[in-house]
Amino acid sequence: MSYKIIADSSSDLFALDGADYAFVPLTIHCEDKSFTDGPTLDIAAMNAALKASKKPSGTSCPSIGDWIEAFSGAEEVFAVTITGSLSGSYASAVAAADQYCTAHPGRKVCVIDSLSTGPEMVLLIDKIVACKRNGVSFEQTEQAVRDYAKRTHLLFALQSMNNLVKNGRISRAKATIAGVLGIRAIGKASEKGTLEMLKTCRGENKTVAGLYEEMIAHGYTGGRVFIAHCLNPALADKTEQIIRKTFPNAEIAIRPTGGLCSYYAEEGGILVGYESN
Repeated sequence: MSYKIIADSSSDLFALDGADYAFVPLTIHCEDKSFTDGPTLDIAAMNAALKASKKPSGTSCPSIGDWIEAFSGAEEVFAVTITGSLSGSYASAVAAADQYCTAHPGRKVCVIDSLSTGPEMVLLIDKIVACKRNGVSFEQTEQAVRDYAKRTHLLFALQSMNNLVKNGRISRAKATIAGVLGIRAIGKASEKGTLEMLKTCRGENKTVAGLYEEMIAHGYTGGRVFIAHCLNPALADKTEQIIRKTFPNAEIAIRPTGGLCSYYAEEGGILVGYESN
């Protein structure tokens, strides 16, 4: 049967070789401006507009219709979304799956709430691809991905949390220390898909060491790693280097953040998705 993989744009994955893949965009809103997430979005311009604004900003998720259009034509669909605690994307995808399967009896849709975003979503998507290339059935693929999700994780290091405050995701009191005197906040996507702050570090070297310590503490033993950065390739490179000191053969990929992840990570922030043992 034909299959298709769909993700919302918070995965930062806008094309995927060797698979029938599509993304549905989220939108970032700042005063009278709207920025549609995608490969052509000017991240620097979006960040500048957000920095200049003192008013609340926000995001909007793909509609049910957006998801249904993306599903079109596929007999088997695997949809991966940003955590439902930050966006309505998962709820829209579930509603779209119900309508799609009702309109097309016999077709199947699996919707995965990543409980995360960005790099961790890419790990889940790659797992789907690997299963289907090996001829694994729809049901077995769904189970394999849900099992795999139990040992994938996301860490982030932010030097600013202004957008999280403006969007009502964290309190201003928790955000004020980030960016002051070079201090960065390190956190993770919790098992419930919420943002959980872990500690603060001063300077890039201590930030990288802090990220690596958290990876090891959560069971990293040399598995796959995806690093996404918001206009900060140097910090991403340093993170890769510290991992390779112990795990020289680790499979590590680095890419820039797209619109939605740039909105939450802000300039200078990085996201690290990885496998635990």
